[in-house]
Amino acid sequence: QVQLVESGGGLVQAGGSLTLSCVASENIFRIDAMGWYRQAPGKQRELVALTRSGGNTDYVDSVKGRFTISRDNAKNTVYLQMNSLKPEDTAVYYCNVLRSWYDRRAFGSWGQGTQVTVSS
Repeated sequence: QVQLVESGGGLVQAGGSLTLSCVASENIFRIDAMGWYRQAPGKQRELVALTRSGGNTDYVDSVKGRFTISRDNAKNTVYLQMNSLKPEDTAVYYCNVLRSWYDRRAFGSWGQGTQVTVSS
């Protein structure tokens, strides 16, 4: 099973930007869909952005226009560029493999995640 390591989180002021990285332990070019999730304290983990091997992307409404997901198959890496950050974006961010573009349940094991904290 592919292992995933997230990085790039930190403390940022509202309106700021961060770029998260997710490095996979094996080649990802055959993986149909990968996504970024987040879990805020006391809340369920939610899928916020996903990317398909052919280039399609999709986002939860709360991050549309602010977050951009991308993947570099040559580097086995998925990125999440986050702009115009808000305090409500504060959460631990994880990446994972999805069962497919149409079945968006997480398929792989969870990494340690990376903490994003947005101050007001």
